[in-house]
Amino acid sequence: MASIFIAVLSFFFIFSTYTTHSHPLDSLSPDEINQVVAIIKGSQLGSSQNLSFHYVGLHEPSKQDVLSWLSSPTKNPPSREAFIIARANERNHEIIVSLTSHSIVSSSISNSTGFPIQTTEETVAAMTLPVRYPPFIESIQKRGLDIKQVEFGTFTVGWFGEKGKVGRVISVLTFYKDVSPNIWVRPVEGITILVDLDKMAIVEYSDRQVVPVPKAEGTEYRATELKPPFVAETKPITIVQPEGPTFKIDGQQISWADWNFHVAFDVRAGLVISLASIFDLNNGKHRRVMYKGHMSELFVPYMDPTEEWYYRTFLDAGEFGMGLSAVPLQPSTDCPPNAVFMDGYHANHDGKPVKIPNVFCVFERYGGDVAWRHTEGAIAGQNIVEVRPEVSLVLRMVSVVGNYDYISDWEFKRSGSIKVGVGLSGILEAKASTYTHTQQIKEEVFGTLVAENTIGINHDHFITYYLDLDIDGEDNSFVKGKMTTMKTDGSTPRKSYWTVVKETAKTEIDARMQVIKPADLLIVNPNKLTKVGNQVGYRLLPGAPASPLLSDDDYPQMRASFTKYQLSVTPYNRYEEWAGGLYADRSLGDDTLYMWTNRNRDIENKDIVLWHTLGFHHNPCQEDYPVMPTLSGGFELRPFNFFENNAILKMKPSKDVTLPGCNSTTRSTTTP
Repeated sequence: MASIFIAVLSFFFIFSTYTTHSHPLDSLSPDEINQVVAIIKGSQLGSSQNLSFHYVGLHEPSKQDVLSWLSSPTKNPPSREAFIIARANERNHEIIVSLTSHSIVSSSISNSTGFPIQTTEETVAAMTLPVRYPPFIESIQKRGLDIKQVEFGTFTVGWFGEKGKVGRVISVLTFYKDVSPNIWVRPVEGITILVDLDKMAIVEYSDRQVVPVPKAEGTEYRATELKPPFVAETKPITIVQPEGPTFKIDGQQISWADWNFHVAFDVRAGLVISLASIFDLNNGKHRRVMYKGHMSELFVPYMDPTEEWYYRTFLDAGEFGMGLSAVPLQPSTDCPPNAVFMDGYHANHDGKPVKIPNVFCVFERYGGDVAWRHTEGAIAGQNIVEVRPEVSLVLRMVSVVGNYDYISDWEFKRSGSIKVGVGLSGILEAKASTYTHTQQIKEEVFGTLVAENTIGINHDHFITYYLDLDIDGEDNSFVKGKMTTMKTDGSTPRKSYWTVVKETAKTEIDARMQVIKPADLLIVNPNKLTKVGNQVGYRLLPGAPASPLLSDDDYPQMRASFTKYQLSVTPYNRYEEWAGGLYADRSLGDDTLYMWTNRNRDIENKDIVLWHTLGFHHNPCQEDYPVMPTLSGGFELRPFNFFENNAILKMKPSKDVTLPGCNSTTRSTTTP
């Protein structure tokens, strides 16, 4: 009964509160996408052959213009513009279109190396080529396979020191479906197909070896097809908010508890959070914490250097688009029953708007956690118990890049913390093998035998986040608080203690660091002090450190050199947003976060951007097969002398709520 009630509530809330409201950071609407494309097609570029659209998104106003508008929102918002990357005549065109004046502001041909995000339509077209290609048909027949059961996937091929101009080429790999949809663990090994996307033709083909296709038995994961026995069931559980959600959505602006922020959809980054500020009860006003934050790049190198595998070293955001790869979220499974959903729009290959329904969900989370507590029994005659429940607000998106599903969360806590989480699930990218038991293996196989004839290849996931923190204003500094062991002077029985030695980074190279030794990693506002004299700030609590293990001269690592340091700081530059460069596909690594920081610009008491890289070294195991339980990681941005005291000290205790149709009184997980 409760789940039916909450479903109706959520449905009503979507349409009663999700209203349109103009904001300078709003994503482009479908009408705006149509306007932008019409303006470009009506220009000289529109007469070009093979015109395609690879990025159509908001060209953000300058930061100062946005902040000026926020300080006086009754005045007209800044001019609204779009930034477009289009391909025509095998060249990258960068265009800025004014939606205010309905005209092209600028248009230029890029001389940068690399290529933009691939479109869905061209990758689908590439996958139709092999079935009409006689050498491929012969290869399938040679293996005794049914060509009607063959499926394909497209893979970028990176850059490996080729001189001169490289082509816009991708690899089309072959998989076998038959009775199971789990194609990723049933590769047709040994076949290499290279397709030129601009010419849409197969330009290279080889059939190097025949390896048994892993069997379909044991690869099924669909609930409707799985057979008993099943794992033990748990009783149903749901989240009920009888008074409705606490948060409010106005256009793309969200307010919840003491937090206000803006959310947007971007075809490359996916979920973008902007203008996050929190109300400070002590001074009675909202204080800004973050101007903008999002996933910037995701580097996934596989560790098999053999012929069909060496190039599998992906930059997922820049090559495939985390927004373009986003999928509709499933109510009550991807998100709890109390979630509210938001849609996203992007332009397809021809520039037509495409809707991704339910691309984001927003929900209040309560999992029985404690926000703060204390039991005091040391005072004679008194037993003091104070406990407050931990209720937070979560925004979620899921991107499916080929075989992997990435679950991205931004969680806002009432204490002032922002937690960023990522979950990895989906299917292993497997290699077919002749081996059926580990005792047969006498050579390096670059992974783990997870099933008969199936090797899960070792690989990494490095996720780099762009975090433009504005702690109580734009001018901030990065401070390393190194925890240092000190020896005592002999006047005490203690021999040692640790203290914090603070160093303010003056330049970009000063700030670059591998997070290995314990330290406080602080973004502070040196111009704002608490009443007792501390600089107001936020602390980065990083995830488990994972550094690249590739050599610096390996081409994939050159392209992803930004992963060498888990933390970097740059001066704010609206055009430095993508850690792997604007054009990631087949890039040379000459336009990356690492290269920018080599300029060694001043960052002390400046408008700065924090970059943080999470890492996972994934050595597959049998439990990852045939579908992988979610592997989670993340980091936290936590107040550090930002408030005068505990920001949720005066949070009222929870109250009892009696639910209609239920037989028991429950403790509310919200505070009045």
